[in-house]
Amino acid sequence: MQEIPWLRKLVTYRDEVVLEAGHAPVVPARRASVAAVISNPWLGTGPEHDLSEVVSDIAPTLARLLTDRLVDSLGGVDAIEAFGKAALIGSAGEIEHGGALIHTPYFGNLMREFLGGESIICFADTRADAGQPLVVPLWHKTHAATRSHYQTVDVRVSDAPRAGEIVVVAAASTGPRPHPRIGDRSTDPAITSLTLEGAPS
Repeated sequence: MQEIPWLRKLVTYRDEVVLEAGHAPVVPARRASVAAVISNPWLGTGPEHDLSEVVSDIAPTLARLLTDRLVDSLGGVDAIEAFGKAALIGSAGEIEHGGALIHTPYFGNLMREFLGGESIICFADTRADAGQPLVVPLWHKTHAATRSHYQTVDVRVSDAPRAGEIVVVAAASTGPRPHPRIGDRSTDPAITSLTLEGAPS
């Protein structure tokens, strides 16, 4: 990998549920996350500072770096069925600094393209101290209403983010939760408080 001056480390995590409630999943799924720890390029700037120029320089590189490792970890683009993204911002930065890196087309559109998706990408972002965990939500990369793929990945980097750093995360899964059986949003009946009370519609 070529040297990237603002990148301090990469952390990859992968898991696979072998048993859930004493039974093997019908569709065994692997989940993975890749976190990039980078120096915050906007430290010391104020709310009036335009973030866009740096975003277009850094975010596409992050999108490619993280998705390449997800694809390698999970067995290829076609194996990936659900995805999500996140940012943890060190205490010296702004929440907007993390948002600038994951909520713009320079990251989100490219992540979606590189992973073969169509859906809006679920996300989480927060200010954090080093080692603080974050729960990253996932959903289906092409059919967002597919409730079986609503799941989460826990991400934690033991020594990041430092005060002047940002941790950017891409996460994915090769399948649904272990035993999905609560239906699908596209086929759910229309439920309101009135229908539950038996009131005429």
